[in-house]
Amino acid sequence: MALRVRGAVKRYGDVTAVDGLDLDVGAGTCLGLLGPNGAGKSTTMRLLTAQSIADEGEITVLGHPVPAESKQARARMGVVPQQDNLDVELTARQNLSVFAQLYRVPARERRAAVDRALALAQLTDRADDKVDNLSGGMRRRLLIARGLVHAPELVLLDEPTVGLDPQVRQELWSLISVLRTQGVTVLMSTHYIEEAERLADDVAVMSAGRIIARGSPAELRARYAGNTAVEYYGPPPRLAEVERLVHAAGMSTRRTGPSISVLRAESMPEDLSDELGDGAVPRPATLEDVFVALTGEEVA
Repeated sequence: MALRVRGAVKRYGDVTAVDGLDLDVGAGTCLGLLGPNGAGKSTTMRLLTAQSIADEGEITVLGHPVPAESKQARARMGVVPQQDNLDVELTARQNLSVFAQLYRVPARERRAAVDRALALAQLTDRADDKVDNLSGGMRRRLLIARGLVHAPELVLLDEPTVGLDPQVRQELWSLISVLRTQGVTVLMSTHYIEEAERLADDVAVMSAGRIIARGSPAELRARYAGNTAVEYYGPPPRLAEVERLVHAAGMSTRRTGPSISVLRAESMPEDLSDELGDGAVPRPATLEDVFVALTGEEVA
């Protein structure tokens, strides 16, 4: 295991942010950590890096107990924070050089390590530009490059593409895919369901500080949403009637904008389908259906 967490608890006053968390991440895999706001994802990341200390439980990172050997663990991991904390007065190369030195990359290897990180982030041509002159997407790539400059065995990505345009997000997905092909273990917390569906070998859904579901995207879809969903459109009274009939039949629904989606539509009884009438639009079930089915439709 690259990561092993047993019974971790973290409290902030009367609030329990992480509540008896159990989590294993195998070496060389990419785990997507999903959950609504307040689920405990960012707190979990801070526990793994010993930025926060668990009140209870045991945490092992790359064989090192944390926090007892957190310094040794951090030397072998790369961390990409949610917030941009690059030094805007330095160039891209200088930012990477500082971190290469902090992570004790040998002086004779430092230039090559920085060059590799710049190339991986597709920033070689902008290496000598100050960070303040880089676009948002470039800065996010530089953040990831900074976390990789010392060739870590494990990378923690906390909301790596938050607030970015779709085009930039695609670029970063390609960068994360490269890490997977290189055998780097990746733990990625994200709000973008498609991100986890595309990149993660395994997905863990968090709610109220615990893991409530775990499996590959395909396994979770099969377990909680089925193969097919059917969307019904119409005015609110029509949608409310669809919900009532479907729930009475023991099936699940979720709101999808101006429609109601019926999950596991492949198992819908024929008489219920007839009662609901025309206007159904079938589609494949998605990981987003799973997420909403597990965590609810209310926004925290």
